[in-house]
This record gives sequence, structure tokens and C-alpha cells, in this order.
Amino acid sequence: MPLTYWCEHAWLPEGVADGVLVEIDGERITRVTRGEPAGAERLAGLTVPGLANAHSHAFHRALRGVTQTGRGDFWTWREQMYGVAARLDPDGYLALARAVYAEMALAGITCVGEFHYLHHGPDGRPYDDPNAMGHALVEAAREAGLRIALLDACYLTGGFGEPLSGAQIRFGDGDSERWAERAEDLAAAYAGRSGVEIGVAVHSVRAVPPEHVPVVAEFSHRHAVPLHAHVSEQVAENAACVEMYAATPVRILHEHGALGPRSTAVHATHLTEVDVELLGRSGTHVCMCPTTERDLADGIGPARALFDRGSPITLGSDSHAVIDLFEEARGVELDERLASHRRGHWRAAELLTAATTAGHTSLGFPDAGMLVPGAWADLVSVRLDTVRTAGAGATPEAVVYAATAADVHSVISGGRRVVSDGRHVLGDVGAMLAEAIGRLR
Repeated sequence: MPLTYWCEHAWLPEGVADGVLVEIDGERITRVTRGEPAGAERLAGLTVPGLANAHSHAFHRALRGVTQTGRGDFWTWREQMYGVAARLDPDGYLALARAVYAEMALAGITCVGEFHYLHHGPDGRPYDDPNAMGHALVEAAREAGLRIALLDACYLTGGFGEPLSGAQIRFGDGDSERWAERAEDLAAAYAGRSGVEIGVAVHSVRAVPPEHVPVVAEFSHRHAVPLHAHVSEQVAENAACVEMYAATPVRILHEHGALGPRSTAVHATHLTEVDVELLGRSGTHVCMCPTTERDLADGIGPARALFDRGSPITLGSDSHAVIDLFEEARGVELDERLASHRRGHWRAAELLTAATTAGHTSLGFPDAGMLVPGAWADLVSVRLDTVRTAGAGATPEAVVYAATAADVHSVISGGRRVVSDGRHVLGDVGAMLAEAIGRLR
């Protein structure tokens, strides 16, 4: 049944417009015009396209508020993360991911890129259905009202030249050929399924030796699906990679066919000038995750330099220390100010594009993230009268630099009403999260 919404203000490709009528039929926008609200449902505040969370590890949400005690770094945090990974099963993962994705919907996210490597049982043996954990994630996203790009990660070694151990044995398929067989079955299960994209991932060059990278790249090329990889998140990772292979992680991915417009380098924090040039010239997306990079003391990546060389920038909440794409967007600018001692590296519209169009494209949904006819019907309305946004005006700056996830009051995802008056259709998301996480303690 066709529906019409009247947006008090809307962010369109040409800029913010007042009094915008958006007509929807099924999952798609059919018409965008200026007009009066007669008979249309009113969306107050500023309506923007749905946001794309381009990098998520759903089970990391169980670590929020737990890993912030004491001292340490990425590597000590990782041991606590493995503890959660060891306790999940498909039913528990479904419950947790559904709650996490509902939290994302409340924040205006309509599409998630789930970087998925928690594949098998606690002893490393596959479940009766080897993709049971992946199916749980897809089901969770669709129940919460999100599209999902399930980025099935190849994960073979515990470090450079080291075997998998502990909880890591759940992540591995033995070799890249067996990973590819399982990934083929996963892709076949969702062939033609609306709102689901099965992409692939090289977990990292420390977890996927160079000779196995071409298998993942070939899968991406043959199926024309996204390929994501953690890249140069840690100085220690780079040093070990150069010692082992006499090349940086970016150079290895480049030499083995894993860079290009369908690819995304996640973090890309500690890069050489050559790395920046290789990523930019290949048109590889780069996903920045400022709240996680701060939380883990990873560092500040050269986002503007990458963008200027040709890499589209996207945003992710990664470990979910915070789920707020507006915070991620402004974090890209504010962190660069700290690193450079200068202001004004990014226009707000550029950062909002990173959270919308660029993010969706990197996840295999290039027809999303825009309020135009033919695009996915994703409308996210942000209040302009809260204590955070009042007086800021109906501008991209108000959303990027003033609003938080709490200011989202309405979310329509693929034509489906998911959030009304700040409440999710599934009910009390806080209670859902508490119950799911409580099962892991």
C-alpha cells in the first residue's frame, strides 16, 4: 500500500529543503516533491536518509562498561573479548544480536555490515548447519528492521605464523578452500533475498596468510560482493607484518587482489604514504570507527588524506562502546583536530554522506542512503527541539555536531516503520539487551 510522509525539513542531494513529501510503495521511494502535508503523516524535525553502520561485531556489545576498568591496550581487551566469544551459541547470539540491532535502529541505522568470524562450536567443530551463527545474525537483523551485509570472515591463524588457540578455534575453517565452501553455501541460502547481502572478509593479514587472500578476493570478484578487512589497526601488527613479509598489510592486500571499489579497509590507522596512495588510487573504501579507536587507544587514522587521494570514507561502531553514528561522524573531524591542531577538515555534509550513501555503497547497497525516487525507503527523523539540538537549525551541522542517537524519534527502514516516538516496535530494547547479556555472565 503506497504511503506518503511529509517531512518538516529533509536533507536531499541538493541540500536541506522545507516541506518535502516523500511517497513510498513497498520498500522503495517512488516520488519526492515539495508540497503541503494534506493527508500525509508528518515527520517533525530534520529527516535524513537511513544511516549505514559499516562495521559491527554484534557480540562485542556485551563488553560495554566491562572492559573500561583498569589499564591495558587492544591486546588485553582482546582477551576479554575472547571470553565472551567462548560462551555464545546460535540461540544466544540471535537474542543478543537482535537486541543490538534494535539499539542500532533506535539510533537511525537502517543497514549494518556485520563482520562475522564467530562461526563454529566452542571446540571448533561446525554446528550441524555450519552457518548456524550466520543465519542467527541475518534473522536478528531482519527482525530488528535492518538490512544486513553479512561479511563472512576468513580467519586461519592466531597471529603471524601462529596456530589458532583458545576461543580462536571457533573462528577457523582450516584453510581458505574450506572457508570458501562454507561461504558458498551461505551465499546460496540468501540468493535473491531482499535486504540481505552476503559479502566476505579477510579478518586481517595476521589471521589470513598472504597465499590465502586471493581465495577471498576471487569470491568477492566472482559474486560481485563487498570485501572488508581489518587493516593496520595496531602499530605492533604493522611491525610484525613487515618483519614476517617485508611488506605492510595494505601492500599485501594490494599485491593479492584485495583492494578496489568493492573493498573496505577498516581502521587504516597506522599507514605509510605508500599505503594511503594504494588505497586511494584503487578506490578502496576506508571505514573509520572513532569511538572504538579511542576506547582501545588505537590511534587516529589519516581520514582526510585518504579521502583526498580517492578513498570514500564510511563509519562503523565496531565494538559498540557507543552506538551513535552522529558521534562517529563528528569524531572523524574532532579527532583530526586533536592530531593537527587545526579545525575545519570536513564539511558536515561530507560526514553525513559517509554515514549514509558511502556506507550503504560499501555494504553492497548503492541504491540506499539517498532521498530520491528508486532508492530504498529509509527515512530517519531527528528532533530539532531537544536540549541538544534546540536553536541549531535544520542543517547538516545540527545533526553531525549537535544531535545524538537519542534525538532520533522516527525510523522507516525499507518502507517499514521500525521506530515511532523513540520506541522500537520490538518493545523495551534495554530490557532485551540486559537479558541477552545476562545470559553470558
